[in-house]
Amino acid sequence: QVQLVESGGGLVQAGGSLRLSCAASGRTFSFYPMAWFRQAPGKEREFVATIRGTANSKFYSDSVKGRFTISRDNARNTVYLQMNSLKREDTAVYYCAGASQYSSTWSYSDDYDYWGQGTQVTVSS
Repeated sequence: QVQLVESGGGLVQAGGSLRLSCAASGRTFSFYPMAWFRQAPGKEREFVATIRGTANSKFYSDSVKGRFTISRDNARNTVYLQMNSLKREDTAVYYCAGASQYSSTWSYSDDYDYWGQGTQVTVSS
């Protein structure tokens, strides 16, 4: 059984930083696409960042580009999301996602087969 478990969320002041972790078990995700999504209250789930392929190519949404960094540790089967210069609008539940195969797209929920339970990130002013 595949499980993705997020951790690292919490309350932080605007301008601060947090690092989210997503530990996978039941399957090795090395080089397979892994991603972070988020969902704010009253809004749809949105793509944040993805890492994929042997070259660990990374793609970000425009709203987080330059502030967030996705990375992975294949030995630990873990993906990270380093979030810097946090803004109030980054407040959301953050979800880790993993794909069992490659697709031509990477920013849709349907591109991923496995999901974590989510971790709350709250940014205060």
